Amino acid sequence: MTSPTIGVFALQGDVREHLHALAGLGVEAIGVRRPSELERCDGLIIPGGESTTMFKLARTFELFEPIQKRIAGGMPTFGTCAGMIMLADRIVDGTSDQETLGGLDITVRRNAFGRQVDSFEGNLDFTGLDDPVHAVFIRAPWVEQVGADVEVLARVASGDAAGRIVAVRQGPLLATSFHPEVGSDSRIHRVFVEMVVSTSSTAAGLGKGR
Repeated sequence: MTSPTIGVFALQGDVREHLHALAGLGVEAIGVRRPSELERCDGLIIPGGESTTMFKLARTFELFEPIQKRIAGGMPTFGTCAGMIMLADRIVDGTSDQETLGGLDITVRRNAFGRQVDSFEGNLDFTGLDDPVHAVFIRAPWVEQVGADVEVLARVASGDAAGRIVAVRQGPLLATSFHPEVGSDSRIHRVFVEMVVSTSSTAAGLGKGR
């Protein structure tokens, strides 16, 4: 198939960094601010930022339901930090009116690692990658519970948060508590691109069989 088009939710958050990482992998990457742009996408990244602001802006710009429908229809989607919260079915310590797009059968705790001053970095073993990932955590969530179909990809190795889940996958959905777009390591983005290519190829094959 031709190279996929991957969108980055562009109403708030670390948009530029994700677009840069995707461009470095030779993928067509676009910012998504309206439904017409979402329609062009084979996959979507929801970046880090402020999850409460994100859902409100998604409502304002009439993107909330279109993204929900695409996720329910099997569109590969990758959420980082706040994006993980947006994909979670359940939130602990969210605001009273907080909504999520859902799709991932996980419970996340918002700002689990603390405030901005508690941001930290560390190396993580990540399932499927030969060498550890250098992970940057900024007001990050962690995953408190996972459903039976959710694969845990990474946990914090040491410190007070040792054992906490910080990366998961469920079918075409991928999420990390940390920011893989920070720095020059694009391996997790490559994993997502491969998910998009695989899903798009499967869909094309099913279409040919009709």
